[in-house]
Amino acid sequence: MCQEYIEMMAVTGKDFSTFKQANKKVVIDDVEIEIGAYKKITELQPKDFALEITNVWSFPKRGKWATHYLNAKYRGNWAPQVPRNLILRYSKEGEIVLDPFVGSGTTLIECKLTNRRGIGIDINREAVMLALDRLDFETLHDDYLEQKVFQGDARNLNFLTDESIDLIVTHPPYANIIGYSKLSKKEGDLSKVSSIDEFCEEMTKVAKEFFRVLKPGRYCAILIGDTRRQKHQVLISFRVMEKFLEVGFALKEDIIKIQHNTKTEHLWRKQSIKSNFLLLAYEHLFIFRKPEAKETERRVRESKKWW
Repeated sequence: MCQEYIEMMAVTGKDFSTFKQANKKVVIDDVEIEIGAYKKITELQPKDFALEITNVWSFPKRGKWATHYLNAKYRGNWAPQVPRNLILRYSKEGEIVLDPFVGSGTTLIECKLTNRRGIGIDINREAVMLALDRLDFETLHDDYLEQKVFQGDARNLNFLTDESIDLIVTHPPYANIIGYSKLSKKEGDLSKVSSIDEFCEEMTKVAKEFFRVLKPGRYCAILIGDTRRQKHQVLISFRVMEKFLEVGFALKEDIIKIQHNTKTEHLWRKQSIKSNFLLLAYEHLFIFRKPEAKETERRVRESKKWW
């Protein structure tokens, strides 16, 4: 079982500058990704953006505004339209948005562009440096809010006080489908946990910390998908959802997020026909709400009010 937590460490612009001088790339899941290069930005904001109004989201074309276009090689990261929708719908300007699996920094880029105070955490130091690299661009205003990045463990947010966060949006690993770092599961990397049971138990610890730091009445959004074992679908998503409900969250929305242009789809097409199984083509985006002080998850669920 994963029991040890690495110490939470703030990573500053000075730390990134030192790292960038010694490294021209980072390696994520054995893929080399360039950092420190000139960032050609043709547009800072998306064109023709509108908030989603149904619970099925599909973004065939990945957003390329700001520095998002640089993150195409980072496997499993979410399209920027996802955090932008969540941030604009569930938070206000100046509020604090937490992404404890920050990866290549997509969420924090959107926080910077939408005037939110972002806090990003990742257990992989190279991912942290990549996120800082993607945040290194100028906006139209010099007074944009600071984005803070930490290397640490989502199961132990000890540097955050109770009920201090306005919104949590994050995209955790789906057990060991993609191994994001060189760390082992003993060192805290949840993307190296092969046992689905163990992964879900570790996500319970994540859920408890999320519940602790989130303000009452506010929202927590988790994008997570499933996997297959022996040609059968394994419901990681619903098992993780149950863990969040068990710690006290109420389910606000279950959004189906359609997957596009996955790296391994072409490898599985023939096998799908030969072995008679369907390719997984969607993920679940669960929106949880932390009940107010006088509420409970059960009271929310059993209320006869529909709004």
